[in-house]
Amino acid sequence: MTEFLKKGAMLAPMAGVTDMPFRVICHEMGCPMAVSEMVSAKGYLLAPKNSRAVRELLAVDPSEKGAVALQIFGHEPDVMAQAADELTKDSRYAMLDINMGCPVPKIVGNGEGSALMKDPERAANVVRAVVEASHVPVTVKMRLGFEENSEAYLQLGPLVQKSGASMITLHARTRSQFYEGHADWNAIKRLKQEVSIPVVGNGDIVSWQDALRMKEETGCDGVAVGRGAQGNPWIFEQIAAAMEGKTVREPGPQEKLDVLMRHARMLAVHKCERIAVCEMRRHIVCYVRGMRDAAKLRTKVNHILTLEELEETMEAFLLEGCV
Repeated sequence: MTEFLKKGAMLAPMAGVTDMPFRVICHEMGCPMAVSEMVSAKGYLLAPKNSRAVRELLAVDPSEKGAVALQIFGHEPDVMAQAADELTKDSRYAMLDINMGCPVPKIVGNGEGSALMKDPERAANVVRAVVEASHVPVTVKMRLGFEENSEAYLQLGPLVQKSGASMITLHARTRSQFYEGHADWNAIKRLKQEVSIPVVGNGDIVSWQDALRMKEETGCDGVAVGRGAQGNPWIFEQIAAAMEGKTVREPGPQEKLDVLMRHARMLAVHKCERIAVCEMRRHIVCYVRGMRDAAKLRTKVNHILTLEELEETMEAFLLEGCV
């Protein structure tokens, strides 16, 4: 089930980022397994199944079948189980991941996401119920704990393993850190020593060197790249190449522009042009990070409304080095 871990880095789930178009690009760049945006179990069960929002959120491209996991969140074992049963019947997903790491207040306020780490017994019951209902292997993504200096992961890790989880991804920060500070890679090493199922390390991987160093320092079975992949899907082919001892290449400006525009066009087909252009703003900032006059470009793209305008602006940026 986890053979993909030997082929490179996973794409970690990110709300508003790891939709189908972005996952497809990452797969093409060598990502062997990608996790979807998180889906509310209760929200899915209550929503009209033919709604556009549901279709977009659950969409899987034929090219990525067998290489994408669906992440769900919730705190009620019976609700999570029902959603798991319905969502995994058609085998479009290779795995089902349970979110125990989201730090967003509105999620935490409902006792979901990282709030589950405050109630290990409930968390274990959720995992057990989902494992019994799911038609695919079930994994868990968690943080170190809820509060600063928490080590809840050392208690919860063995519990979710006993409850039937097939793999744990550990984002080595607490909920109170959100995405600030440094990830505690030593915690990944400690969790690996506490459980026998595969442990995937997550946090502060922004280069292929980071991925190799995490594996060496922690002994983790695999790595998951989150924010480090935004605007840089090439990180997956770089990590895969480095793991095989091959030469690592860097993309040039033209290649970055080509992939950026392909990303935008795919997003327009998946959603619509207006939404695609708006959503691409967060991606463009990452694609052009480090380039000359990137700050000016960020200001300009915030006013762009069409793909044609976007392409013209990006070509001018590439050719002139400014906008």
